Amino acid sequence: MTPPLGSANNKLNTMTADNSSTAKKKNASDQYQKLSQLEHILKRPDTYIGSTEHLESNLWIYDGETESMVEKPVKIVPGLFKIFDEILVNAADNKIRDPSMKKIEVTIDAESNTISVKNDGKGIPIEMHDKEGIWIPELIFGNLLTSSNYDDDEKKVTGGRNGYGAKLCNIFSTEFTLETADKNSEKIYKQTWKNNMSETGKPKITAMGKRLVEYTKITYKPDLAKFHMETLDEDILGVLRRRVYDLAGTVKGVSVSLNGTTIKIRDFKQYVEMYVRALNTKRLADGEAIDLEKKPTIVYKKFDDEKSKSRWEIAFGVSDSSFNQISFVNSIATTSGGPHVQYVADQIVDKIGAVLKKKHKNSNVKPFQIRNNMFLFVNCLIENPAFTSQTKEQMSTRKPQFGSDPRVPDEFINQILKTEFIEKILDVAQINADKALKKSDGSKKSRITNHPKLEDANKAGTREGYKCTLILTEGDSALSLAVAGLAVIGRDYYGCFPLRGKMLNVRDASADQLAKNSEIQAIKQIMGLQHKKNYEDNKSLRYGRIMIMTDQDTDGSHIKGLIINFLETSFPGLLNVPGFLLEFITPIVKVTITKPRRETISFYNMPEYEDWIENESHRYTWTHKYYKGLGTSSQQEGREYFSDLDRHLKTFNSLQEEDKGLIDLAFSKKKADDRKDWLRGYTPGTFLDPDLNDIPISDFINKELILFSMADNIRSIPSVLDGLKPGQRKIIYGSFKRNLKSEIKVAQLAGYISEHTGYHHGEQSLVQSIIGLAQDFVGSNNINLLQPNGSFGTRNMGGKDASAARYIFTELSSITRKLLNPADDPLYSYEQDDGDNVEPTWYLPILPMVLVNGAEGIGTGWSTNVPQYNPRDLVSNIRRLMSNEDLHEMTPWYKGWEGQIQKISNDKYRIFGKIEQLDDTTLAITELPVKVWTSNIKEYLLEGLGGTDKQKPWIKDLQEQHGLGIRFIVTLSPEEMEKSKKIGLYERFKLTSSISLSNMVLFDPQGRIKKYDDVLDIIRDFYFVRLDFYQRRKDNLAKEISNVLERLTSQARFIKLIIDKRLNINNRKRVDLIEELQELNFPKFDKKGNPIFTKTKSSEITQDEVIAEEDDDLEGDLSTVHVRENIFSSYDYLLGMPIWSLTRERYEKLLQQKANKEDELTELLKLTAKDIWNKDLDDFLNSWDKFLKEDEIKRTTLVVPKKAKGRKRVADNDDDYGAAKKRSKKKEEKIDIRKGDLVPIPEYIPPKSKVKKEATPTIKKESTPISSTDIKKEPDINIKKETSNQSKLPFTKAKKELEPEPEFKSVFGKGNTIFGSPARAIIDGDAKNSTKSNVQSNSFSGKFDQAASAFNRATETINLDSDQDDEIVVKKPTKRAINQTTKRVVPKPKAPTKPKKRIIADSEEEIDEDLGDESEDQIKSKKAASVRKRKVESDNDLDLDIDMVDAPRSNRASRSKPAKSYAIEDNEDSFIDDQESDDGDDDDDDDFSDF
Repeated sequence: MTPPLGSANNKLNTMTADNSSTAKKKNASDQYQKLSQLEHILKRPDTYIGSTEHLESNLWIYDGETESMVEKPVKIVPGLFKIFDEILVNAADNKIRDPSMKKIEVTIDAESNTISVKNDGKGIPIEMHDKEGIWIPELIFGNLLTSSNYDDDEKKVTGGRNGYGAKLCNIFSTEFTLETADKNSEKIYKQTWKNNMSETGKPKITAMGKRLVEYTKITYKPDLAKFHMETLDEDILGVLRRRVYDLAGTVKGVSVSLNGTTIKIRDFKQYVEMYVRALNTKRLADGEAIDLEKKPTIVYKKFDDEKSKSRWEIAFGVSDSSFNQISFVNSIATTSGGPHVQYVADQIVDKIGAVLKKKHKNSNVKPFQIRNNMFLFVNCLIENPAFTSQTKEQMSTRKPQFGSDPRVPDEFINQILKTEFIEKILDVAQINADKALKKSDGSKKSRITNHPKLEDANKAGTREGYKCTLILTEGDSALSLAVAGLAVIGRDYYGCFPLRGKMLNVRDASADQLAKNSEIQAIKQIMGLQHKKNYEDNKSLRYGRIMIMTDQDTDGSHIKGLIINFLETSFPGLLNVPGFLLEFITPIVKVTITKPRRETISFYNMPEYEDWIENESHRYTWTHKYYKGLGTSSQQEGREYFSDLDRHLKTFNSLQEEDKGLIDLAFSKKKADDRKDWLRGYTPGTFLDPDLNDIPISDFINKELILFSMADNIRSIPSVLDGLKPGQRKIIYGSFKRNLKSEIKVAQLAGYISEHTGYHHGEQSLVQSIIGLAQDFVGSNNINLLQPNGSFGTRNMGGKDASAARYIFTELSSITRKLLNPADDPLYSYEQDDGDNVEPTWYLPILPMVLVNGAEGIGTGWSTNVPQYNPRDLVSNIRRLMSNEDLHEMTPWYKGWEGQIQKISNDKYRIFGKIEQLDDTTLAITELPVKVWTSNIKEYLLEGLGGTDKQKPWIKDLQEQHGLGIRFIVTLSPEEMEKSKKIGLYERFKLTSSISLSNMVLFDPQGRIKKYDDVLDIIRDFYFVRLDFYQRRKDNLAKEISNVLERLTSQARFIKLIIDKRLNINNRKRVDLIEELQELNFPKFDKKGNPIFTKTKSSEITQDEVIAEEDDDLEGDLSTVHVRENIFSSYDYLLGMPIWSLTRERYEKLLQQKANKEDELTELLKLTAKDIWNKDLDDFLNSWDKFLKEDEIKRTTLVVPKKAKGRKRVADNDDDYGAAKKRSKKKEEKIDIRKGDLVPIPEYIPPKSKVKKEATPTIKKESTPISSTDIKKEPDINIKKETSNQSKLPFTKAKKELEPEPEFKSVFGKGNTIFGSPARAIIDGDAKNSTKSNVQSNSFSGKFDQAASAFNRATETINLDSDQDDEIVVKKPTKRAINQTTKRVVPKPKAPTKPKKRIIADSEEEIDEDLGDESEDQIKSKKAASVRKRKVESDNDLDLDIDMVDAPRSNRASRSKPAKSYAIEDNEDSFIDDQESDDGDDDDDDDFSDF
């Protein structure tokens, strides 16, 4: 056997001696030498193990005293650490080879300079090597370039690779001992090398004995002289101990002990905790508040997905300065990282960057700023890893060769976002941004030339600059007012600069936004401000003060707040300078007194003005003018303002500590939730004390700035009392004021509303609000307060397809005044605009309209979403409150919608459309979720038909067959049908949505924002206010009737005195006449109609005569003049009566009127507030039934027939008209009218809760648990018709196959048209309206005016008064039968298995028709139609909620003529029509050419 390089040491020593000998000239052979491998390792150790010199660096070590990780500067020899690491990695590799390995024992004895590493894994084979002829243990540890890792085709995740490893430890040791036990050979092998592996001892091989326990143990004594050391010092020991802890944390399933003590670290997460705890200790030492007792929060992830092959563990911490990482590859500590660290870090940086761009748009954080604050921990297994050197400090294997792919999940990123990491990098980014912003700082220079709009003060930028004031104005128009004022105060110490609208909210703005904002940069330059400089005085500034000059409205207050926010955020300490910030106020109202003297009074706040009106105004004749904006004031007035600066200037107090928090509350996006509480605490009527000359910033924010935020919410969130927003309220008020009973163009109405209600926003916004109040398609309003006479939008686009305002008309709906009773109008509190009353603060309908029509809106800090409910259910619950009964639960309800509702929790419902399966591959979508529009579903289905970039086509064919409702016919392949069923048909076709009750935010009756958790709470809040107002209505009506009685009594007595000649009013002075009327105890009446019984003194009467004469001389427009009250106008009710009133007939009439009013008052006083309310509810329910009938007719009339020209033909074979002409039929269009099985909605399974199974539900037609029997004083009405086929599904499992829902009872078929509402039917039999238009002339008459038919069939005249059932009497019309009730009868298709049905009706009495439900079989045929019978009840109530309407008797045909009897057969030949055509389709799916 060849000696293992035994003479290498002697050669090396000889070479060293030669080099130290006296120099002598070397030849070429002496210069070039050849070294053995061992010689080269000892000569150049840094190539293999790193430096053998002491190096100082910051390293993590394990401190034995504190038993924790510590980062500190240490001096160690890297080569010594490396040979120790090689032995540890060998032990760790054995765990890969032998998964049953459980222990690694490490002993470090510094005193004896001995280190040992033992593992209990599989031993080294103890046998002779076939080729080398030596023992395999000796081959591995005593010969260089020997390894089991040379097969690159074999994928391994071990640390060894090049065949040096443990041999290097042997070479750099004075003694190296190997001991291993091999179970296969049952032998123990022990061998020792000495003197840097130059001396090889003979192996000792012994039997294992009875206990066959395998192990491998390496014991060595490092050659300290080679490392320029004498002993193992504390620094190197700390690093070696830390490396042992590394092993404990990275090698899974192995217990590691050090010096006989088992390390408690069991996994990588616990290992990382040691570092996090150490970082917290360091931060605590730096002054941060850290709770060391609390277990550190670790952002840790162990990958267990298929792509990562469970080979990766990562953890995240926050670095103190720069990017830090601790990583391991196959248990090797890669202290310099590598692609494995880079790959994980890049994913984290990218994902956090994306989140910051979304949530902190203005942060402008760069990727390197995120990376520099990361402390990343990575433990991974890499297949056949490569390293940049033998020291293996940095892995070089690229990502494709990792053998696995760790994708950082979103939940890991979300955990990072919850740490202080985001706050830290935002702070770092802010510091960098502040440095950039300092580049544009201003300076104290005498002239500014780059801002031409600046009116610069002459002393600005000079030594006296701190005495100067910069006036910031709201716009250029205000600038002209300020410049006019400079003529009074001079230009030496005052300058002006206009703000262009509102200043940027700088609190959450990015550095880029600040740098690009021209106004902010201009103010910095003009003022000489320096970004983030801490100011203690104003001596260094160009201007020493800022004066804010804005309009006296909420927008002006917002501008003041934004300026305060800018100064506090960007220039610390500036607001602490006394007197730095001022505001200039202007009058809000000016009153001009004309009599008895001329005087102008300015008012700077509304309370002061209102107090003057109440206490002083009656003494004068006066006019007023509102000054809402600075532009209202003339330049002359501007000079007047500046001539009295003390009256117009107010100073903001120095910034207090609590003020900073309030500024942050008002302007920080992070304080959204706190801002909600702030706004919730607002009390209406709050305002800033106008008498304050020094304004605390806290008062400004809480009492003035809050008004701006509330104004935005008031515009966006409705009141719980009327469900209206201010814009909608103005529309209703304006419509009432205009008495809008006939239609008007929407564009004209918008102009009227804007003029008469003080609407100060865009007209287009007002137009949209008008259209919204009038829309009546499914999913819009349950009750449209305005009528949609024209195209107001459809279900197809959710109303966005409405026509332009100049083309469409509207008027008040007849039901509107049933909801908003005129008797309540005097009770409301009305808003003021320019001194005039406009809309009420809120209306008070008889029902909570916010629950009838729902509500949506987004304001400042708040948004709202309230669903819609059935008005009948609301009536029922209100009556329960009247009776002190428990309220019933209500389910959302939408007029005309036929979908399905499933309750899934107390505050959430799932909404489903309807889908029917026609055959194995064909589906029919017949209803959509409420508020899901047809165009949206169509777009989605077309994407499925044609495919997109991200999705392949999955729909085979698509047809639209919409008639009166929704009908998409979808054809799928069998595979896609199966896939869709697995996903769920409703989910696959997006036919499901949800309704949440968790965001019902409204203004409560006190005007405060309130979040309601239950709709029943909304009813309760409404109920008590409404009941109180019914009592007020009663009291007010009683008062008004009493006042009328007093006036009628006085007028009757006055006339009686004149008739009896006991009072003479002719040729007398006014003063004498008034005195006599007072002597006769005639009361005076004020402008409001209230009697006044106090007597006026003679001197005052004389003075009033002077006033009256002066007021009689007033000229011009008197509409804005407030005239003084005088006693003469108080007796106008007597002295202003016409002469014709002074008669006995008038006297007797007044007595009768007085008696009638007394009876009216008596009856009123008998009623309670609840009685009056119940009466209103009864009236409403009657109107609601009529409203639903009208709506049903609109939605179920497919085609409105054109007006017939000439004489109408009737359904008799009258010779006067001749027989009907036959016409050839058109080729019929093929339409799929099949009726499929309704697909059941999926069962809802609540998360983490068990639901008790109930009985299998059926689809109910009622939308709520409330039944019609619960409603007091209501007519006997079939509620299922009102529910419009909307289904409520209980919170239980649905049937697999649900029965088809019953349809509406209607002569016109089923469904809701997506094309809008057909022409409005004339219900009341008003003959004068029957000639208005072609559409109206074909509307219902008599019972429904003129019948509107969808089928263009024969017209029959039907009498309505017969008591016989199931018979139809057809009369030949006379010339006067124009307004007779007519019914277009549709032929019923022939049934091949049944004989023709013949109905003979020969009664002279008129009967009504029965609108029966159409069965499912009847609508399957394309041409299906039926002869509907009408059933007349003795009380004139119809079977189908249709009230009897008496036909006008004067216009009916004579009853004296006998009615002719006709046979009506079930075939088309029995019917005659003046426009009959054989090509007409008679079913609901008629072609849409008429549209």
